[in-house]
Amino acid sequence: MLLGEFRHSLDVKGRVFLPARWRETLGSDVVITRGLDGCLYLMARSEFDALAARLGQMQLENPNARAYARLFFAKASEETVDAQGRITIPGHLREGAGLTKDVVLAGASGRAEIWDRSRYDTYFGEVEGQYEEIARQLL
Repeated sequence: MLLGEFRHSLDVKGRVFLPARWRETLGSDVVITRGLDGCLYLMARSEFDALAARLGQMQLENPNARAYARLFFAKASEETVDAQGRITIPGHLREGAGLTKDVVLAGASGRAEIWDRSRYDTYFGEVEGQYEEIARQLL
């Protein structure tokens, strides 16, 4: 399970350090793809495969299902964690998520999210006050 919030900086090659406690869960082969709310999703290959199987069950007759699958898979990138514990975030994904130098890696159970730091802080500022209301609606 991926938990916690970590603030890091991208290096000039678009690499970021993964938290040491996440590396065992993620393994050496990860997938990064477009997420929701302006972030990227980072998953272990096995977690990505499980999600891909779920998405494969969507009705192809539904134009929204087709569009979501196209965007989700077309933007996905397989990456390998290097010996220093870094991953490279491809340029098209950095650009799409508006990543600048400062990023936040946020645990989200089976996946992690990669956010531009200012976008993350803005998003959290907007939803944090709604935490209890959101919980009442979902739980």
